[in-house]
Amino acid sequence: MRIGLVLFPQLTQLDLTGPAEVFARTPGAQVDFLWKDLDPVASDRGLKLVPTMTFDQCPQLDLVCVPGGPGQVALMDDDEVLRFLVDQAPGCQLVTSVCTGSLVLGAAGLLTGYRATSHWASVDQLALLGAIPVNERVVQDRNRITGAGITSGIDFALTVVAELAGAATAQAIQLQMEYDPAPPYDAGSPKSAPADVVDAVRGSMQAFIDRRREATLRAAARLSSL
Repeated sequence: MRIGLVLFPQLTQLDLTGPAEVFARTPGAQVDFLWKDLDPVASDRGLKLVPTMTFDQCPQLDLVCVPGGPGQVALMDDDEVLRFLVDQAPGCQLVTSVCTGSLVLGAAGLLTGYRATSHWASVDQLALLGAIPVNERVVQDRNRITGAGITSGIDFALTVVAELAGAATAQAIQLQMEYDPAPPYDAGSPKSAPADVVDAVRGSMQAFIDRRREATLRAAARLSSL
């Protein structure tokens, strides 16, 4: 089972490392981190990660996964990345994403007509790319599986493993990782967080969300012209 996660500048590292931890524990899985070259890549919080394979070196994958993060905006205008995804998708058993990586899949035309999710602050933008936005933590529609924001990557990956290797394998990995979340606050979603906290976070993110929307609109225009 060949699994490839796209590793790009300014990604949110947990979008990638959470699923990678789960995938790497799956019997028979080979996990690679893919980028244009093999130079270290800096995440949005400064952690540097090292690709293991370039796009040109990559064979046909069984599963491709695109994480999210601020660098996702640039990917939506990156023809090399989009072409790689378009070329890989038909031969993949599963085409997947975490957080705003779903917008990159959408920009590649790979979510048209599919139910999908993304980070709560940007999930509505999926509709611009022909997808059907769903405010759920993990969404599966045929062979597309998408995870919501950042921490949902572990839930997403366990769902993927259950699909590929069965529920017992997914449960064993969950236990190995002691994934038994008990957060100190019920504030991980706009549905549960205090209203003043939601307003403050929305306000702090608004300028960037607007920039992301501009990239989504450009991608939507390209798709409509095809």
